[in-house]
Amino acid sequence: MSVHVGPAEEGMRLDAALVALTGLHSRGAAQRVLDAGRVTVDGRARSKSHRVAAGELIELAPEPAGPERPQVDFVVAWEDADLLVIDKPAGVVVHPGAGNRHGTLVQALAGRAVGGSDPQRAGIVHRLDRDTSGLMVVAASERAYAELSRMVAGRELERAYLALVEGHPDARSGTIEAPLGRDRTNRTRMSVRTDRPRSAVTHFELLERLPRTSLLEVRLETGRTHQIRAHLEAIDHPVCGDGRYGGAASGRDLGLARQFLHSRRLAFRHPISREDLVCESKPPADLLRALEVARRDQSPKGQTEADS
Repeated sequence: MSVHVGPAEEGMRLDAALVALTGLHSRGAAQRVLDAGRVTVDGRARSKSHRVAAGELIELAPEPAGPERPQVDFVVAWEDADLLVIDKPAGVVVHPGAGNRHGTLVQALAGRAVGGSDPQRAGIVHRLDRDTSGLMVVAASERAYAELSRMVAGRELERAYLALVEGHPDARSGTIEAPLGRDRTNRTRMSVRTDRPRSAVTHFELLERLPRTSLLEVRLETGRTHQIRAHLEAIDHPVCGDGRYGGAASGRDLGLARQFLHSRRLAFRHPISREDLVCESKPPADLLRALEVARRDQSPKGQTEADS
């Protein structure tokens, strides 16, 4: 594609001019084509901050042919040149692994997710389980990857989840502080019964007390594999629908095909610009249906926050 800069674009930064003139949807997309060496101005490569002049010829080379990307449905809640916040649906695996070699989020983000030494986990600084829906942040530049990794390790990302659990916790809020590791007898599970414990801290708050279940907001302080699911099972309130961690029966009663766990809020300081970012996601339809079933339970009437 070749376009001339007009009077209306005079003085624009190159990345902004690319969005205005070529149909690229964001400055982040413009930065990626610049980084790929696909843009010239009057035959010369220029940085994103180059101020264009009327009459200059901007040429955008076509994207080189590569392996076909898998069709993975997801929503981008935020994107710039350094990061993306993805609203991941249930059923999507984040990166390739044993038994999940194709159709992953990382493969669908090829060319957009950047960072780290493992190309199969490019840009991934934290992840969601396959059947957990909701928000996660992905790096789109090496500098953002390094800083986001530091922030995750330093517990500087606020991650809040919705979880519908069996039974009723004894307190309206609490903290579960119990080291987790591979279960001694079942290596596919994480557990407090482990020979290699790692510190794990989970906070919860009661949002709604239902007849036989409770809707919680759960916040991660650490980010161990299956942490929320294993911790809630450990206090005898497994996540409804979580067959691996004790919630299979309640899941069947509620018509769930997966665990009721949704990453609904992600808040952090942008690793490069330092602006405060807050992204929120509504629970998907399958969880809302299950929640309505739980509210209509024929057991004695539940109690909501407003009742207490």
